[in-house]
Amino acid sequence: MSTTSLPAYTGRLSFQGTPAYSAEPHAYEQRLALNRPVLRPEGSFVKQSKNVSLRLYAQDNNASLPIYGCGAAVEGAVTLSGVEGVTAVEVKIEGNLHLREVGEGGTTTYKLCLEKVTLWSKEMDSESCPSMLEFSLTLPTTFSDDKDTYPLPPTHDVHLSGVPGFTAATEYKVSVSVTKSKASQLLRIGNGHVSTPFIYYPRSRPGVPLPAPMRQSFDNFKFIETPEWQRWESVMKARLAGGMDILCQLYIPASRVYSITQPIPFHVMFSSSAFSLAAFLPYGPTATILAPNKQFTRLRVVRKSTVDVRNEFILGTKTDIWRVDPIGEGDFKHSGDGHEWLCFNGEIRLDKDVKVGSFKAGGLSVRDFLEFTMQPPEPSKAPFKEMRLVIPIHLTTDAWSVDSMAQAVVNNWTPPSPPDSTHEGQAI
Repeated sequence: MSTTSLPAYTGRLSFQGTPAYSAEPHAYEQRLALNRPVLRPEGSFVKQSKNVSLRLYAQDNNASLPIYGCGAAVEGAVTLSGVEGVTAVEVKIEGNLHLREVGEGGTTTYKLCLEKVTLWSKEMDSESCPSMLEFSLTLPTTFSDDKDTYPLPPTHDVHLSGVPGFTAATEYKVSVSVTKSKASQLLRIGNGHVSTPFIYYPRSRPGVPLPAPMRQSFDNFKFIETPEWQRWESVMKARLAGGMDILCQLYIPASRVYSITQPIPFHVMFSSSAFSLAAFLPYGPTATILAPNKQFTRLRVVRKSTVDVRNEFILGTKTDIWRVDPIGEGDFKHSGDGHEWLCFNGEIRLDKDVKVGSFKAGGLSVRDFLEFTMQPPEPSKAPFKEMRLVIPIHLTTDAWSVDSMAQAVVNNWTPPSPPDSTHEGQAI
């Protein structure tokens, strides 16, 4: 049996086979992951009352209200202008979900969180109360309504005017209470109190990036399907004599989890006879013949807010109250056509005032959908019946990035799961 001897160790290290490294990838290299440190804001938010000052750390300078994320630590300091007669100093975090039904008068309040700590007490400390006391309280990540457990909902409010209608709001605040002795109160040196609302803004990212745009075949210019894109179909029923139904195919990124900071790309194909497609053109997504300022074929993101206060059933139907609001509109561009098909692509841009994604908390539910419709101005005279396709989606606060997993760990961001398919293709 032959053996191969190893070279003798000389006591010196050789760097001849060590590859050269660079701070940035070369043209032929690819970065697989990047872990950057996440910097906290260095400013403070201060709320002052007559005798008490509340300072909250790790806030942006000139912020109108403090902002905290999922599982964040609420850190700060309490400063007292005078400590005479002080018997206790307490800091408290409160969160509430208020639901009120307009008309029937039903009202429900859920306690979302209640965290408090006694910073100093005369009963526990024989020394006099310090003029400054620091504290740190951690926000819970969930809450329970005695039936189910939910992620702690973001700061949000919505209302539906009229009767029946509703108001719903999730609110959070941090407060300081300073208790003084009865003798001090008799001398008109009363108890002290200061509080401020804060914004709870849990952050999330998609688990995958948006896919590259779909390519079109050189032979017929139709879209080449890939696993990163999902096809949804609906049929536009023909009303005109001799007309054929139109097959509507909508392609969207397959994850159905999108960031509110990025446009949502899409592709659309309409397939039918040349006669039907010609009749459809005035009602198409880029038509301007019938009404230059109105679009009959639209792709929007809509938000459904549902409030359940009474939790009752009438004839087997739940008595929820809801409203539906458009929060984003698609911009169509013509990308090709043939004898029996039309192709479009485009992007949906969300409104700038959309700050949170969908969530459910107790009797409040906020859900988001893609709504693909063709609604003619005069349905009885139109060559086609109304078409409507509804697809559930989930919106996140931040976009996907190569270092998203590292930042998710640091910031307690939650990668959302794909939305359920309960409402796929159905009315909202």
